[in-house]
Amino acid sequence: MQVLVTGGAGYIGSHTVLSLLENNYDVIVYDNLTNSSLESIKRVEKLTSKKVKFVEGDICDKEKLSQLFKQSDIDAVIHFAALKAVGESAEIPLRYYQNNVHGTVCILEVMQQYQVHNFIFSSSATVYGEENDVPYVETMKLGSPSSPYGASKVMVERILADLALSDNKFRGVSLRYFNPIGAHESGEIGEDPKGIPNNLLPYIAQVAVGKRDKLSVFGEDFPTKDGSCERDYLHVMDLAQGHVAALDWLDRHSEFNGVEAFNLGTGNGVSVFAIVQAFEKAINKAIPFEVSPRRAGDLSAFWANASKANKELNWHANRSLEQMMTDTWRWQSNNPNGFLD
Repeated sequence: MQVLVTGGAGYIGSHTVLSLLENNYDVIVYDNLTNSSLESIKRVEKLTSKKVKFVEGDICDKEKLSQLFKQSDIDAVIHFAALKAVGESAEIPLRYYQNNVHGTVCILEVMQQYQVHNFIFSSSATVYGEENDVPYVETMKLGSPSSPYGASKVMVERILADLALSDNKFRGVSLRYFNPIGAHESGEIGEDPKGIPNNLLPYIAQVAVGKRDKLSVFGEDFPTKDGSCERDYLHVMDLAQGHVAALDWLDRHSEFNGVEAFNLGTGNGVSVFAIVQAFEKAINKAIPFEVSPRRAGDLSAFWANASKANKELNWHANRSLEQMMTDTWRWQSNNPNGFLD
């Protein structure tokens, strides 16, 4: 099977490409390299001793996409290519809707044109919004997220549902991630944010390696055990293997058409302060931090009920919090400047 991975040079994308290659899929990566690096794909090829076809392009460029589909025998698409910073999305919402929503429509249109029906969407726990209670379950109604980023994921899920109603050949899977962290155990690939990291663990790692002075913890007065936000952190390699499991599920359910959603998470909430402590323990070094005011839109706590993915995809988040910390530090300490090293 040949799989097109949009955004495949990014953090989650590159780890998923590695898992796909290890499971004997042929992979084409399509990426505009806005928030990613071609070096990640070179390292994936080195780790797997397999080649990846790479095409530099934007998902809004239908002409280039059409050319790629015309030249390639594509069986399925895994769609990662999206802008993903919650705070930034509030500052430049039109860019987020243009890329995340219009870009997805472009790729779905080209898929229809070339009769490619298998689609795995990189969704998010943000689709549950602020109205639903934890733990989040797939049967809950889509919520009203507080950020344009979250809203863009809800819009795409609704587009997929409408497409499935209109096209009985379409087979979609929405994978609703929680908070991926960690890196491949080799230390060769990991999260390499451009500019100031928007996510907690890469920021902590950059403080630990001396690139940043201190961590800001946004809020210590949430109604949680220690006052800091709680999130469901899972290892990026567990998440990557969830995409392989989703492809396998589609393959095993040849009669399926429609869209199915699966939560990918551990089912446990871990606080910001607990993450800091776990990282300090892993590297035997203190992480300087200060408490700052809460950020708008930050929820107190959320985590997954992942029993559906456990049962139907035969997928589990197996890697421990300690391993997430150790693998992150191996990546960051070996690559203080990310892929520039």
